[in-house]
Amino acid sequence: MAETLVRKKPAAREANGGARPNGAAAHAARQTSAAAHAARAAVASHHEPENGELYGIGELCSAFGITARAVRFYEDKGLLKPRRVGSTRVYTRGDRARLALILRSKAIGASLSDIKHFLELYGAHGEGRVQQAKYVLARTDKAIAELEAKRAHIDATLAELRVINEAVRQTLGSRA
Repeated sequence: MAETLVRKKPAAREANGGARPNGAAAHAARQTSAAAHAARAAVASHHEPENGELYGIGELCSAFGITARAVRFYEDKGLLKPRRVGSTRVYTRGDRARLALILRSKAIGASLSDIKHFLELYGAHGEGRVQQAKYVLARTDKAIAELEAKRAHIDATLAELRVINEAVRQTLGSRA
């Protein structure tokens, strides 16, 4: 990860006229880089072959920092379908990968119905990977466009607030 940050510094400097990025910008760049690294690792883990590993509900909860109630909720919604050994839920590596996808999708704002649709596209043996990829591409393009529009609005609002703030400071400074 340190190599990624080292490679990004020159680009950040070029965008900032050669100056070092301020603390907030550097912090945001580190967070973005860390998030991108985590996303790449999550995607790579989904491409590993099923190796027969089995997990209990407690192991999944510990691994993902969620409660058993959350796992059962996703089961009730049809997003997870664990095997049962007696009354015990047993999860495969595929179930674990599905849970990781569910949690990442929720983190970026996807609805449960969108997540379910995405997971159903996969099919029983992965025959729907191309459809999944097209679906993800369309959804992420839309989300990126929406977030960029929001960022533009936020940037404009911040610029306006800074102008107002500076004008008030000058007014107060001239009366002192």
